[in-house]
Amino acid sequence: MGSDIETIKERLGIAEVVGGHVKLEKSGASFKGRCPFHNEKTPSFFVSPLRQSYYCFGCGAKGDIFTFVEETEGLSFKEALKELALRAGVELKGAAVSRQAKTERDKLRAALEAAAEFFEKKLVENEPAQKYLLSRGLSKQTIKEWRIGYAPAEWRSLYHHLVPMGFSKEVLVKAGLVKPVTGAAKEPYDVFRDRLVFPLADQNGEIVAFSGRALAKETEPKYLNTPETMLFAKSELLYGLGKAKAEVRKKNYAVLVEGQMDLVLSHQAGVPNTVASSGTAFTAAHLERLKRLSPRIILAFDGDRAGEAAAEKASALALSLGLEVKVARLPEGADPADMVAKNPEDWKEILRHAKPAVEHFLDLILEREKDRRKALKAVEEKLLPILSFVGSSIERSHFASLIATKTGVKEEMIWEDLRKVKAGKSLPEKPLSPELETKRRSRSEEYGEVVELLKENPHDPDLLRHHAELSSHMKIDQLDEEIAALQFEVENGGEEVLSKISTLVRQRDEERRKVL
Repeated sequence: MGSDIETIKERLGIAEVVGGHVKLEKSGASFKGRCPFHNEKTPSFFVSPLRQSYYCFGCGAKGDIFTFVEETEGLSFKEALKELALRAGVELKGAAVSRQAKTERDKLRAALEAAAEFFEKKLVENEPAQKYLLSRGLSKQTIKEWRIGYAPAEWRSLYHHLVPMGFSKEVLVKAGLVKPVTGAAKEPYDVFRDRLVFPLADQNGEIVAFSGRALAKETEPKYLNTPETMLFAKSELLYGLGKAKAEVRKKNYAVLVEGQMDLVLSHQAGVPNTVASSGTAFTAAHLERLKRLSPRIILAFDGDRAGEAAAEKASALALSLGLEVKVARLPEGADPADMVAKNPEDWKEILRHAKPAVEHFLDLILEREKDRRKALKAVEEKLLPILSFVGSSIERSHFASLIATKTGVKEEMIWEDLRKVKAGKSLPEKPLSPELETKRRSRSEEYGEVVELLKENPHDPDLLRHHAELSSHMKIDQLDEEIAALQFEVENGGEEVLSKISTLVRQRDEERRKVL
């Protein structure tokens, strides 16, 4: 595996890989450009072909071609390795997928693509299905862009279309398009019948499954997904992520909705950073994939008790994984698709007013439970478990204070019950100070990057400026430490210690003026 990685690096220069996402300018032996991981006006993102690495002095992003593809594409290392190996023309040694399995996957993909084309054609031929989509507010352009189709009501219309094209029964079953022969059935039959069909694509835009929405009200289930296959794992795939990932990274947050119609209309309304779970609960795998693109999410589930319960579970899971979670509040009984169909601006306004999860659920409890005792019980049983997953002690402190203020309960009691909820897990008796809570990059590490890059670009003005600023900041840090140490000696050291502190403060202030 190690030799594969080195071979890929040799064949794919880092400037070539990064240049596909960032406009790079030559700077000595290196390149520089605006960082793709945060918004900036002045380029602080440097790429070093000599070291096959990149570094941003604005946000601290760093790594090699594998890290870059992981971060920009939202892929795992294994997925990034496969992607780059494909680009480099490197056949991975000991790869999990054999040639035979790859051939089988290709057959399944071909069958799924042929099925998508069939469903699209049948939608054009079915006026009631078209009218339904248009009545929900979808434009013809949106229907075409998302390749929404229709599965006829007949039991074997897709099967009888695909078999003459050369697809075997076995391939169609493995692709999740038909059910195998069982009992009295003489031949396989279609999985999707009389349903609107939404293709589910992977991050490369290739169809791996379908989700069908029943048109008849009496048909159950309302939503039906392709069974799990060698291409499709419902606990991992997010509907729309391929189209949304660039916007999720750009806006630095994702909007999570429950259904396909919600997602498609949200994109149509101008919220392209929306993804959906396709009728299943959001899983840790879903959220970890999103976290690679942005640590911030807004949950925008249906405005009913089921949607609220789903938001509670998703909030707790997302917070436990270290994401920042807000929850959008929809009108009672409404879903995102309804909101967009009525007025797209109302949908955007709801998202703008999303609240942090703890605050959202606190407000719901206090609005619904007029009996104070019941309200406090709900806070203890529903809200504190969610709060316990908030990773930052500063944020926990903020929300504990907010709960105390809005409920009239002493903050000490909130912390006491919160410790009980943690059930023996470590939790600070008091919130950590901001100085301890704030995680900053090591200045010495950053200084080392500047020194190395200056060897390649000794006259680059941005690097020279970074070097001067870092030198001053490191001196300030050192002086701050010396001042803090001397302040403990003031009582015993008298004027001599005060004089030393005064001198150090003057030196520190002088360094600060240099970087202003």
